[in-house]
Amino acid sequence: MNSTTYLTTEELSGRIKYDQRTIRERLKDSVLLEGTHYIRPFGGRKILYLWERIEADMGLASSQGGTVGIPMANGGVCHG
Repeated sequence: MNSTTYLTTEELSGRIKYDQRTIRERLKDSVLLEGTHYIRPFGGRKILYLWERIEADMGLASSQGGTVGIPMANGGVCHG
């Protein structure tokens, strides 16, 4: 069974050691993408972050030598 851990902004803040405001204003929609890293259940305003996806992607920039990519709508990344 595929289990997903859903986190509120407050819970995510505790796990990644970023302020809630930083997550909402700087990370959301720049590195944390809707449909990939977070969802809006039932089309509402509340945001739930998908912990396993975030955890997997957090180390990608480090393991790729710090290369920067352009996020694509389908969740992929264009590397130039």
